[in-house]
Amino acid sequence: MGKPNELRYIMGLLNKRVWNNINNKKVKFFSSDNNSTANNSININRYVNDKSDQAQKNELKRFSIFRYDSQNNKRPRMQTFEVDIDNCGPMVLDVLIKIKDEIDSTLSFRRSCREGICGSCAMNINGKNGLACLTEVNKNKNEITEIHPLPNLYIMKDLVADLTNFYNQYKSIDPWLKRKTKKEKGQKEFYQSIEDRKKLDGLYECIMCASCSTSCPSYWWNPEYYLGPATLMQAYRWIVDTRDEYTQERLMDINDTMKLYRCHGIMNCSVCCPKGLDPAKAIKHMKELVQENFSKDNIKVHANYIKDKMENAEKTIDKEK
Repeated sequence: MGKPNELRYIMGLLNKRVWNNINNKKVKFFSSDNNSTANNSININRYVNDKSDQAQKNELKRFSIFRYDSQNNKRPRMQTFEVDIDNCGPMVLDVLIKIKDEIDSTLSFRRSCREGICGSCAMNINGKNGLACLTEVNKNKNEITEIHPLPNLYIMKDLVADLTNFYNQYKSIDPWLKRKTKKEKGQKEFYQSIEDRKKLDGLYECIMCASCSTSCPSYWWNPEYYLGPATLMQAYRWIVDTRDEYTQERLMDINDTMKLYRCHGIMNCSVCCPKGLDPAKAIKHMKELVQENFSKDNIKVHANYIKDKMENAEKTIDKEK
């Protein structure tokens, strides 16, 4: 019997929709009639072959990941991992966890909530800053996905960047409610109107992941002085909060050539924000508030405030010594 006839015969048996059991690459067919031919074991190895190694390799997707350890003298490098994304979660963070669990346990990265809330897994994926837990894997297996740590930061290990300077800048704006008047007896909360509360929308949702700040060229050039989009947006969040009574002082603190005016409206921050916020818009409004509140008439008040603050800071440093 020729090969085409054998295939036709096998397909005819399959079309009878009888019970079948596949085991060890053999198919056994059992017919309701007593057809002895149908009860024979038919070896179909010639027609059902294992996938070749090359075919299996084509099903894997390649990920090129930045590797570096500050504890040794080896130069940074890019290491390629091949991952079966069909047996993996849909997000880049799922791939990183799979690599760490199954391929290379030395790979280091930050992660926590996996829900886009904590901001721990911020990194640069295919040239754009974002959260690994919210970034879907590109399903095109012919394209390599490149993963780097957040740009222009000191690297501690692999995808773990040093955020010390970033958090110190955030601390410098006093990101908490500041009051000059004390609560009245029996008062538990400071109320505000619905309209005033709406002013905070698009500001308080920031998770301080540093994606926006590290995507800003101005922050790359002046990280020691320019506060960056994330910190400036949080400064604006407290400036427009009607419950806060240090609005003028906050504006005077932020009214600085390097702190605020290094922003040139490049808009990288708003493009890459994983929460869909608009830091550039907040910075623009803050510049307008500074312009409205400070003129030649009160420039001396501003200068004296900054001078007193610097003197107090020096006294604090001397006490700590």
